[in-house]
Amino acid sequence: MSVTVVDHPLAEHLLTSLRDRATPPPVFRTLAKRLALALALEAIRDLPTTQVAVETPLERTTGRVLGDLVAVPILRAGLGMLEAVTELFPEVAVGYIGLERDEASLQPQSYYRKLPPVDGRHVLILDPMLATGGSGSAACDAVKEAGSPATIRFVCVVAAPEGVGRLQRDHPDVPIFTASLDRELNDRGYILPGLGDFGDRLFGTE
Repeated sequence: MSVTVVDHPLAEHLLTSLRDRATPPPVFRTLAKRLALALALEAIRDLPTTQVAVETPLERTTGRVLGDLVAVPILRAGLGMLEAVTELFPEVAVGYIGLERDEASLQPQSYYRKLPPVDGRHVLILDPMLATGGSGSAACDAVKEAGSPATIRFVCVVAAPEGVGRLQRDHPDVPIFTASLDRELNDRGYILPGLGDFGDRLFGTE
């Protein structure tokens, strides 16, 4: 499984502002959307396309279109990345996976799952923080249980080595796309240096 760290000055700029504890929720949401756009573009860079006929105002020609896409944000923090994907791909199907982390065991607990058909489709799992990898692995499990997708790609803002390792062990076929591979987790399972609790900062519930 590959890990791609997006190498772009704009991504670095946006991530730096997201890390800043002084960034207020309205600005945080805007920055998160813009960074998610850059990450999504990188995640679909090598997706296959199909040749189609198209009529321009002047003549008939051919073009290429992407295959069917499915975006699956992990609730609630993944919602901060969804709008960018739906604006970029208006035809995308959207599913939702609700997972919350048990603060004692740090293991994910499922509370909601609603997925569209995934057979033969390219699935983007959206979760800003790949920390322990428990939620990411559970989300990949859920998508695979729902059918036989063509590909699954995990898109996050920040990843920890521990989470990358877990996903590589559990789902070696799922590539990871991130803006940063950070140093480590602390004893509470938070990424260091990280950017805090993404969901709390996104929705102003700190």
